[in-house]
Amino acid sequence: MTTTAHAPAPAAAGPRDRDAASPARRRAGRRRGGAAAVLMAPFFVLLTLVFLIPVGTAVWLSFFSDDQPGLGFGPERTVFVGLRSYAAVLTDPTFLSGIGTVALYCVLYIPLMVIGSLALALLLDSGVVRLRATAQLGLFLPHAVPGIIAALIWLYLYTPGISPVIEALGKADLTVDFLGLHTTLPSIVNIALWSNLGYNMVVFYAALQAVPREVLEAAVVDGAGPVRTALRVKAPLVRSSIVMVAMFTLIWALQLFTEPMLLHQSSQMINTRFSPSMYIYDAAFSRNNYSLAAAASVILLIITIAVSYGVTRWTNRVEAAEEGTR
Repeated sequence: MTTTAHAPAPAAAGPRDRDAASPARRRAGRRRGGAAAVLMAPFFVLLTLVFLIPVGTAVWLSFFSDDQPGLGFGPERTVFVGLRSYAAVLTDPTFLSGIGTVALYCVLYIPLMVIGSLALALLLDSGVVRLRATAQLGLFLPHAVPGIIAALIWLYLYTPGISPVIEALGKADLTVDFLGLHTTLPSIVNIALWSNLGYNMVVFYAALQAVPREVLEAAVVDGAGPVRTALRVKAPLVRSSIVMVAMFTLIWALQLFTEPMLLHQSSQMINTRFSPSMYIYDAAFSRNNYSLAAAASVILLIITIAVSYGVTRWTNRVEAAEEGTR
């Protein structure tokens, strides 16, 4: 007959044991909280310096304006004007026209940027292109050129009489006015594409390199060709990168400034209030109306946040719907 010895059950922790363990848990929690605070401190410092303080200053300036009593002969003083500057901005046809211009610019620029950079990344990832590293470097180099220099280069190429491009087209009996009524905005889009296409291509290419190779091999075994693999397998797997690139491209496009600011000296189609950012610059430094410029800046910030939030919510709903259908 065999007897089995049963190990005694562990005794439940008594009140004293729990009381002794509580200070240790609290100390561990404080250490974790302190470490998290130290790691997050640089972020909050930068957030305060580069975002919260400038935004707070702009909001404060938008509610005040400089006024000269006595038919302009009295001493200048700062007075509270409330929402008067916001009303002036929102009823200014030039500001509303700038919003429409930027909206059209986004419609042209964002799809071309996202689709073009993704297509280049898929092409490089497919292995069809030889000298892949050289091709990546050549596509990325325009992004290393400062925006002002890039705009000056293209201004030279767009200006009749000195542009070798226009001269070559003229020899072929083709007349193109790159800064005309219907070509000015596409010309600005072309500059932005030239500058940023390679950078976003690198982002997509890095995301494609993280796609599991066994997934691609399974697609090939199932009979999918290169094009179908790229469109049906690779592109859906880098959707998060597509959304990120589209979001940052949208935010950048809403702040359109450098290219039209330099081109307006050579084109009558570009005035000093061509975009909201140019409107803000003109109000602050040409008209010396800092209250109006601050109000326009706050409105542009609100539009940017609202559009970004809307795109994020729409993307999340699409992903949730697709998850529900699987």
